[in-house]
Amino acid sequence: MSLKVYRGRTLARSQALQLLFQAEATDSPLERVLEGDFLISKGPLDPYALELCRGAYEHIDRIDCALRSVAKNWDLMRMPGADRNLLRIAVYEMRFLTDEEVSDAIVINEAVELAKAYGTDQSASFVNGVLGKIARSEELPGEDLYQELLAEDRAREEAQAAEAAAKVAAAQAAAGVLDEGAEVAEAETGTVEE
Repeated sequence: MSLKVYRGRTLARSQALQLLFQAEATDSPLERVLEGDFLISKGPLDPYALELCRGAYEHIDRIDCALRSVAKNWDLMRMPGADRNLLRIAVYEMRFLTDEEVSDAIVINEAVELAKAYGTDQSASFVNGVLGKIARSEELPGEDLYQELLAEDRAREEAQAAEAAAKVAAAQAAAGVLDEGAEVAEAETGTVEE
């Protein structure tokens, strides 16, 4: 591994990559990884690494929609895990991290260096191409896909809530118990027998 990944902000980005990768590989929430015995190649854990991995994890759905939008011929989950998580961190740093004044060119260069260290032979050029497309976009791509996914999630949650309410009502009816809300609703619709 290149010594370049052991210095300054590059080390922080490398640590963030390792943490996100561990969360994904173990199918664990990032905070659980951070609370446990996580592994990083060189420590101590840099505060900027925490900021990057937590931010990328918090915005992962939005970032993944952007990546799907610009990497049209690549299924996100078929990308090498190091590439996918490295792209997530870089997109977060380029488009969501407003406290820092880091240019897109620097973020892309750093991501390419990390791709050389952690990825496949094709990773550096792939990461460079995907991040270049995002850098050329004034707004983060994939907003339509993201809104579509949000609407699907809301519809699924509403359907699950309605199904749960129907099960509760059925159980109450089977037990001969109606809650006050059901009695009021039935009274308003005129279905309560007097």
